[in-house]
Amino acid sequence: MAARPSFRQADLVRAIRATRKGGLEVARTEIDPDGRIILFHAAAAAETEAAPASPFDAWKASRNAV
Repeated sequence: MAARPSFRQADLVRAIRATRKGGLEVARTEIDPDGRIILFHAAAAAETEAAPASPFDAWKASRNAV
């Protein structure tokens, strides 16, 4: 006997449509085993990539170091 799925495709589609209607573009989705749907929007992804983790990282980025 198969276990009941913790989420349905319609739930994911509904969440994505609501996010887009709110003016955000979805960059990534995560679905936890308990059925929780997490949507990451493009602006949040850009903010986390753009912000340096420490003052050293900011200095290194300003010097174009790798």
